[in-house]
Amino acid sequence: MNAYVWQKSSYSTEGANCVNVAAAPDGTIRLRESDAPDAVLSIASGALREFFAVIKSDRLGGLPR
Repeated sequence: MNAYVWQKSSYSTEGANCVNVAAAPDGTIRLRESDAPDAVLSIASGALREFFAVIKSDRLGGLPR
């Protein structure tokens, strides 16, 4: 596995369950859960940006928060 430079939110406390992100050399974004670091998801940066835009605009339509 590549040695990604993983980052976590500054809002996360030490020992807290959080999502880590890393930029891959191919331009995709890698995501992992801090307590399951071997399970890594890959997503195109544009798709992740659109996902966040959908969440911010509440276009998911009534899903519980």
